[in-house]
Amino acid sequence: MPERAERIARAAKLLWEAERPVRVLRTISWPPEVKEEFFGRGARELPKVSYPALDPGPTLALASEARALADGDGAVDRWLARQADAISAGARMLAGAGTPEFHRHSARLYGRPADPQPDGVSAAIDLARRVEETLDSMHAFDLGAPPPACHLASAVADRMREAAERHFGAKAPEVVVVDRLSANALASPRVIRVRRTACFTDRDVDQLIQHEALVHVATSLNGQAQSELPILGSGHPGTTRTQEGLAVFAELVTGNMDVDRLHRLADRVLAIQMAIDGADFLEVYRFFLEHTEEGQAYENARRVFR
Repeated sequence: MPERAERIARAAKLLWEAERPVRVLRTISWPPEVKEEFFGRGARELPKVSYPALDPGPTLALASEARALADGDGAVDRWLARQADAISAGARMLAGAGTPEFHRHSARLYGRPADPQPDGVSAAIDLARRVEETLDSMHAFDLGAPPPACHLASAVADRMREAAERHFGAKAPEVVVVDRLSANALASPRVIRVRRTACFTDRDVDQLIQHEALVHVATSLNGQAQSELPILGSGHPGTTRTQEGLAVFAELVTGNMDVDRLHRLADRVLAIQMAIDGADFLEVYRFFLEHTEEGQAYENARRVFR
């Protein structure tokens, strides 16, 4: 292997080792007991949440070593340096969970709703407000009731299992129903998890197949096939914006993005801006309560604050 290729492969493997402890959703997940206590107190008090401490030292050291190897001026070297920076920021972010440092690093990694988009003019918050105004103006029209959320997690798991096996064959991930999960469903190359207490509509199921299986799983399997560059198969803070952007885009272009889902995404952006501007959990929970029932309003607010 040529010297440059060896250097790049070494840097990629160091980054793969560096990112392994940086598990964002796992580290900042809220246990079900927090929700039970919140509603047990009449949804009038702020949730009490504690986070495990993460020592960022080992990750920062490995990322620094990888960054030193990515010292060329080519596109690959610049990409490796960006991954090293993102993984380092992710480790620092988790080390600061529960403090203002978490927000500082998360804003650097993921951006904020009011940050300019690549065109230098528009911002996500502007798009969210426009979507909200458009959808609110449609209330005068009868668009029909949304489909009932009648599919239980076990039935959804069966549908997702069929889709995964059809598309990935022997490499299809296992699909399991679990009691605790930070979202309704989460995917990795080896397993797709569906939360037992969640209920789904027909459109939800199709969205999840596009989002979790045909983007998150597919891109991870493709990355893992690149044996000399294992970092390509890893999901870390440096990949989140692209991964989630692709996943939502897949829902849209396949015709599985319905009005309710679009409204939820817009509300999420608005709620994040509310929190940045100083709103607490109760205020954001009540904002979501204007559009949905108590349990879902809590889950939406939890996604903003966790």
